[in-house]
Amino acid sequence: MPLRFISAAPVDATSYRDIEKRYGCRIVTMYGMTEAFPIAVKGVADEGVPGTSGRPNPNFEVRIVDADGDPVPAGTVGEIACRPRYPYVMSEGYVGGGLRVERHPEWFRTRDLGTLDDDRQLTYVDRVKDSLRRRGENVSSVEVETVVMRHPAVLEAAAIRVPSELGEDDILLIVTLRPGAALACPELLDFCAARMPYFCVPRFVETVDELPKN
Repeated sequence: MPLRFISAAPVDATSYRDIEKRYGCRIVTMYGMTEAFPIAVKGVADEGVPGTSGRPNPNFEVRIVDADGDPVPAGTVGEIACRPRYPYVMSEGYVGGGLRVERHPEWFRTRDLGTLDDDRQLTYVDRVKDSLRRRGENVSSVEVETVVMRHPAVLEAAAIRVPSELGEDDILLIVTLRPGAALACPELLDFCAARMPYFCVPRFVETVDELPKN
């Protein structure tokens, strides 16, 4: 039986097109978690932008909020928040000591950063705890890693925050290379500078044999 569909988390636009071309199938992307799933879906009939999670599931209200929980304008990065429109479409809370249920607040804060555009397309940006603040700009570690892994010599990449002597954060990029590959630091930084905003370009680069995983 031929492969018709792949269901997955969102991938970048380049990978999206490459996968569909290589396997001759369509990709259904979605966003969600154990507590609420799916919060947003990009179905095969949806011509939304590749790399997005699609539009909110009709079972949920979804909005993007700032640190105080207030909604932000369309296209602005903030925390993804949701609440159910109907009973029993998401978990009611967490089981605490003595099997007591600690119920979610009215709006469930996912601790994920994202955007909603004017067409209500949801785009995941990063985990709140993994987002960096550099030179007055918010930087997504996921976006940095995605660009770096397009380099043909790079196998894996991790962008992490390190303290800056100027305040806020600097970016340490840790990479593993493909077998037999060699890559000089200046070459990789030039590659980054040509493909991302200046404030996203890592300040430090470290090459390791293997990235730690849990």
